[in-house]
This record gives sequence, structure tokens and C-alpha cells, in this order.
Amino acid sequence: MSKMSYEQIGVAMTCRSYEEYVRMFDLEPSDLAQGEVLDVAAGGSSFTAEVNARGYSAYAVDPRYDAGIEKWISEAVQEIVTSTAKLAKLQENFDWSYYGSIEQHRAGRETSIELFKSNVLDSRQSNRYLAGKLPELPFGDDRFSLILCSHFMFLYANQFGPEFHIHAIMDLMRICKPGGQIRIYPLISLDWKPYPELDQLLDFIKANGGKTELCPSRLPFIPGSSHFLKILL
Repeated sequence: MSKMSYEQIGVAMTCRSYEEYVRMFDLEPSDLAQGEVLDVAAGGSSFTAEVNARGYSAYAVDPRYDAGIEKWISEAVQEIVTSTAKLAKLQENFDWSYYGSIEQHRAGRETSIELFKSNVLDSRQSNRYLAGKLPELPFGDDRFSLILCSHFMFLYANQFGPEFHIHAIMDLMRICKPGGQIRIYPLISLDWKPYPELDQLLDFIKANGGKTELCPSRLPFIPGSSHFLKILL
């Protein structure tokens, strides 16, 4: 790999906060108030817990939830250590204006996984976390008003090709209710290059009844990653 890339084998475990989601997806309270919200490939992020604590209705789906939640939490904690070490080697390439420092970045991840842990182990909330993976998610048609996918689609373009992304988009559109929306961030891969098939994918979405917008993200960090994709149904 070149120096300008984040080295990753397999799909990393994500631990991000509500505030990070608000910034990366430019979310407003009105976006969350339209109906059920789904966080796809949610990992150990605390977004779902924090959204529900604010009185909205959110769910999280991730393939690792099927492996035993305690094991998953342990792996997520270790991933924070691993990812921080990788970032330290590349930190001069990132925009730290939001996080402040690599130490604060790590502290935020640790806070997020703790919030996630307390929520998912709460029997009153555990049904909010479901095992499932793209390109076929375990939900009925036309269910969610807002679907978010953070740091999975497009980011792993070298592991998941164009056909996967088309099928994944089809399924996200299937489970999104009419009048709802899908937001995906970032639009670049781990080698910090724009997803090469994005234009063809946008044409596919339009041909299948969706409207697309490339919208500015408010979470500066990854080199060259300034926008998210919004799909309106």
C-alpha cells in the first residue's frame, strides 16, 4: 500500500458517537423524528443508544451481533487500540480540527463503546440490535424513514466490488419507506480515492426511482472526504 492509505484487512469495528453521526451526515432533529431510523454496519457505535435516549426510535444492524455480544465488545475495545496505532503513523495526513488530538479521538471511541455496551446489555434495549449484513438485510419492505451507513460502503471498495454495492443499494432502497432517505459516508476508499463506480451507481439509483444528492459533511477528518451521498425515495 502507498503511504497515503489506511491499512486494513477485513472490515474494522466502528465505535462512533451520536455527535459524529450528526456531523458526518449533517443530521437535524427533524431527520430523526420522521419514523424509525436504522444504523447499518453499526458496530460498537453509540448512535442508536443516544438517539433512543433522545426520544426517537433507532435500530442497529451488524453481522457481528450474531457472534455473542460480549465477544464483540471485547473485540471492539481491542480495535480501538489497533486503529489508534495505525492513525498515529499517518496522523499528519488527517484533519484534527474536530477531534483535537489523537488522544481525544481515542477517548471518544472508548466513551462510545461503553455507551453501546450498557445499552445492548440492557434487556429493555437489546431488541434494538439485530444481526444482519448487506447486501440482504433482515427487514421488511418500506420500513425505515432514515437509513445511515457509516464507514462501510465504498470505504471497502477493494474488498467489495461494484456488484455488491449495487445489490446493497437495492436492499437499502427496499427497506426504506417512500418519502424516506438513505445517507452514506464516506464516498472514498481506504486508500483515500473516490469510489470509482459512483457515477454508474447514481445512474442506477435514478433508474430505480431514487433521487441523489452529494451533500457536504461537517466532520473534517479523512483526507479528501468532504461529502456524503443522500438518496431520496
